[in-house]
Amino acid sequence: MSNLHGKPTLADRGQSFGMRLITRAGGLEAMKNPALRAKIEKVLYRGARQGFKAQTVAGRAFAKKSGSGEPTRSKPAKQRIEFDLSPNDDQDMIREAARELADEVLRPAAAQADTDRTVPDKVRDQAAQMGMTLLGVPTDLGGVAEEASAVTGVLVVEELARGDMGLAVAVMSSAAVANALVNYGDSDQQATYLPPFTDEKEPATGALAIMEPQPLFDPAKPQTTGTVEGDQLVLNGHKALVPGADSADLFIVSALVDGEPRLVIVPPGTEGLTTTDDPAMGIRAAHTGALHLADVRVPKANLLGTTADHADAVARGRLAWAAAAVGTSQAILDQLKTYTKERKAFGEPIAYRQAVAFTVANIAIELEGLRLVVWRAAARLDRDVDASEQIAHARALTAKHCAQIGSDGVQLLGGHGFVKEFDNERWYRDLRGAGLLEGVLLV
Repeated sequence: MSNLHGKPTLADRGQSFGMRLITRAGGLEAMKNPALRAKIEKVLYRGARQGFKAQTVAGRAFAKKSGSGEPTRSKPAKQRIEFDLSPNDDQDMIREAARELADEVLRPAAAQADTDRTVPDKVRDQAAQMGMTLLGVPTDLGGVAEEASAVTGVLVVEELARGDMGLAVAVMSSAAVANALVNYGDSDQQATYLPPFTDEKEPATGALAIMEPQPLFDPAKPQTTGTVEGDQLVLNGHKALVPGADSADLFIVSALVDGEPRLVIVPPGTEGLTTTDDPAMGIRAAHTGALHLADVRVPKANLLGTTADHADAVARGRLAWAAAAVGTSQAILDQLKTYTKERKAFGEPIAYRQAVAFTVANIAIELEGLRLVVWRAAARLDRDVDASEQIAHARALTAKHCAQIGSDGVQLLGGHGFVKEFDNERWYRDLRGAGLLEGVLLV
């Protein structure tokens, strides 16, 4: 199939990409797993499905189901004998898939998606076809993950954010909900809420809502509260900057329950839960909204995980935001390296000017430093070693240097940096939030 101009359609590119990916992946160790291979082939051969249906605010119905007893978790990542942050063959394959999705689908749609504050149906559909939201879900639960890997997660988020951070956040917010159910849910919660997210025809969307609209917000001390009344939990509070708040099929919110921060599963349409628009400076394609919980009653069984799991979700979310900042900063560096060589002033490329060359070099230095910190933190998580110090470093570096990288990206383009014809002003806006936002993403 081709469009009127004779160019391959999105469906054509998706199918051909699937063929190339299967060809490249055929010899990898992970693809020797029949269950995993069958699942990936299903995802990749699904074809382009037009007309993705946006869900109403009431979301879809989740029929309560009983699990088999013990919850299913992803297998621990295989340990390496030597210290090596280089992605393995399987991770390179998945990273290449994310890179091609970013280059061919996200980047071309980014500017209009930012203006419209919406994710084009084709973008969400193509991401689902590639299985991007199922990378943290084990094959036993309908996903494509053979092992738990934060490294794989940060590689994917980095590549997608290089295409566009707003679209990456919109797509991967559903992955965060699926990952939370896998990592922290009991078997009943997994049986009830996870299947819609692994649905091959129309996967569910969700949002991990931790951020709140108060200054100096501390995720360990949310102002949203949950009071236990018998077998029910009564929630009151507000959540800010929630992607797709008006259309998500499921929310996982943070609340202070008995003085401890916890995660709670809250289906849309629950009485007392309302949403309002909450547009932000950046990540506008994610169409952020606010959640308002006024005496929202959910079963006490909707408590997800423990207090330690809440802290783990916050830490993994911060690492994911740092990875997204790496991806967008890489987009800036790639563009500046070309632009400063092609843009001429006084008869020579501006890259020959020392001030320009040093600014671009500083971007490369700070970016590579942040990338290594992010990868190291993810590698420690995969080894089940405390990564809190490295994640704190990644958070601080993101807040300090990535906003400057975004600013320099605008500055070096002069007047071009101030107009929407170039992507720099959007990249700058997105990077301003990467070092302060909480939740939403989870690796």
